[in-house]
Amino acid sequence: MSTSTLELAEILDAIAETIVVLSPDGVTLYANRAVLEYTGLTMPDLLAADFPSLLFHPEDVARLKDTRRERLSHGVPFEIEWRARRHDGQYRWFLVRYRPLVDDQSRVLRWYATAMDIDDRKRTEERTQSENLALREDIDRASMFEEIVGSSESLRAVLVQVAKVAPTDSTVLILGETGTGKELIARAIHKRSRRAAKAFIRVNCAAIPQSLIASELFGHEKGAFTGALQRRLGRFEAADGGTILLDEIGDLPAETQVALLRVLQEREIERVGSSHPIAVDVRVIVATNQDLEAAVARGGFRADLFYRLNVFPIAVPALRQRADDVPVLVEYLVERFAKRAGKKITRIEQRTMTLLQAYDWPGNVRELQNVIERGVVLCEGEAFSIDESWLKAKGAPAGGGERATIEAALAATQGRVAGTKGAAAKLGMPRQTVDSKIRALRIDKLKFRPR
Repeated sequence: MSTSTLELAEILDAIAETIVVLSPDGVTLYANRAVLEYTGLTMPDLLAADFPSLLFHPEDVARLKDTRRERLSHGVPFEIEWRARRHDGQYRWFLVRYRPLVDDQSRVLRWYATAMDIDDRKRTEERTQSENLALREDIDRASMFEEIVGSSESLRAVLVQVAKVAPTDSTVLILGETGTGKELIARAIHKRSRRAAKAFIRVNCAAIPQSLIASELFGHEKGAFTGALQRRLGRFEAADGGTILLDEIGDLPAETQVALLRVLQEREIERVGSSHPIAVDVRVIVATNQDLEAAVARGGFRADLFYRLNVFPIAVPALRQRADDVPVLVEYLVERFAKRAGKKITRIEQRTMTLLQAYDWPGNVRELQNVIERGVVLCEGEAFSIDESWLKAKGAPAGGGERATIEAALAATQGRVAGTKGAAAKLGMPRQTVDSKIRALRIDKLKFRPR
């Protein structure tokens, strides 16, 4: 060795970090003392042609051999995660960084490879993936829907309640903000019940004009009203033997509340335009994002109906109340939307995950789904990312002006948010956005309802 080479070797040996010097085509030329001490190998071992097979895990050598060769040929820095063999025979994960030494004509003279132990991080990732997989398998075995993803205590408590009430025929009241997945909980209850083979019928009470909702639910006879040209079966008859979900039950008109109370008490309906009762065998599940007790106190919702509905309440937590579930949901949704789009996405940028976990999610899981789907559509590589501006609230003017604008729209629509004649349409905003603003501003939309 020349004097300068010996001096360089002494310098490298004095560094505690593992360092390997490679030729331009990746042949090992030198390894410092830290490498020898960690591996228990000798310098002749490391200079042998089969050096990678002595140091790295056989699976990684087979998997990454071509990748390493290709990246070396590009002449730019790169990283590879390998499992390196310790002197006691144990393999640990390392992030190996390859940096080229180039001449004044950008030709690679040497490669310097340094390694950082990432074994704890990798094992945590593997454990998390294993737990997520086990959780999904548990959910599948429990006949839940795959979209109910998460391991937070609040979500687990909901799933325990679902498991207990599903086999019964009890009426269930599902409470939760817009976009929390109330319909998924209702479907999970139905799927685990003895009615699973029968129909599951969902009715959005807020989306049907009040003049037509009785006909929609209970059907009508020919000639019952203008336009009733033939007999029509309602949703309750369609759900006979199965389950009906009455979503946004707080938007049910007063006269229809009376009819629903009779269904719950007598297990029979009357079509509009008929006085003959029809027996129905339907399990009733209702859902709302409103405070029904407050509505009862103001006279906007029947107390006797509320007590009939409030047999088994289930409160679905908002996404901001189960922030620990966000990474699991993000991984699941990225995988689902990528598969649908025919794209290969292998990782999620840490900055993106940090943004998603820090956001308050006023639109809950539904808003998260929209953001993830948008990110997948725009993704051009294998790393998933989003734009921070997607998470900034948009809409009506802020502050008191915003409250006045929303309250004026609610007054003009008698407290209705959804539908073509609702406040959201009047404001030209998505319904979930209006709902989230109503919650944030603590506006009582039920006070605008006619008594």
